Amino acid sequence: MDSWMHRGHLADLTAFLAVADELSFRAAASRVGVTPSALSHAMRQLEERLGVRLLHRTTRSVALTDQGRRLLERLRPAIAQITGALEDLDQERRQPSGRLRIHASAGAAAAAIAPVWDRFLATYPDVHLELLVDDDAPADIVAEGFDAAIGIRERAAMDMITVRVTGPMKVAVIGAPAYFARRPAPRTPDDLAHHNCIQYRWGGAVFVWSFQRNGQSRRISVRGPITVNSPGLAVRAAVDGLGIAYTIQPLAEPFIRSGQLVRVLEDWLPPYEGYYLYYPGHRQVPTALRALIDMLCAGRDPPKSNKSKSKMIEPLLAEMTK
Repeated sequence: MDSWMHRGHLADLTAFLAVADELSFRAAASRVGVTPSALSHAMRQLEERLGVRLLHRTTRSVALTDQGRRLLERLRPAIAQITGALEDLDQERRQPSGRLRIHASAGAAAAAIAPVWDRFLATYPDVHLELLVDDDAPADIVAEGFDAAIGIRERAAMDMITVRVTGPMKVAVIGAPAYFARRPAPRTPDDLAHHNCIQYRWGGAVFVWSFQRNGQSRRISVRGPITVNSPGLAVRAAVDGLGIAYTIQPLAEPFIRSGQLVRVLEDWLPPYEGYYLYYPGHRQVPTALRALIDMLCAGRDPPKSNKSKSKMIEPLLAEMTK
């Protein structure tokens, strides 16, 4: 029986159910979309494969045998379950639902996801968004159970499909007003040698600060009293007056607007490429993921006020700096 099922004859069982319901080959054939003669032939083949007679038939009538009635009793709920499952899948195809699991770096979460998550979840209330923020990219997002990841393009494996989800963004070098009250703000990258800088360890190596001005590029290895592996913690350390931090504008923006941080070296800062969403190159992209990609690519609605944008990002930053 197992080998018979593996040959894919579910359609014959569905056709048998139609004949049992209608007790008429003509009516059942109309219901399943075949001719009466084709349906009759399919029923004979089904009986031959099973080795039992399921139907009594004459030129004028059709009736179930005892074996046919017993099969029908078991078959009806099973077919109903299969039909329901297929209908659920079709509904999900048309209206995204279920869990969407995304891995993102802290910067990508703040820059790409936080500005749209309220609108996305309001638009698709049947989707549960699970966002794991970690700057160490997973080696295999499929093996670790993610639908997609968001980060710099270099983190995507060669066999992944990549989609840009943010434009280029600004870098920010920041410090607290209380810190700069104790020593003058740097005017050039070389002045950082006389400052406490928040070091950031990324991918096993300490991040080297990049600068650019008038077509000239500089890379500076900084020193300071603390090293972190989270950009959110680097921002928090700067807010607490421990030194100067190097980060992207979306992470620093709420604190700059509140006056807790100020920018320095603004005319020395290079552009930052931005972030990409990447996912396995499956033929059928999960509906919820497709909806998120479409929303990210379409561009975010401008916030009603700067305060509104800060409110969207601040909860994410607070969570990252715990």
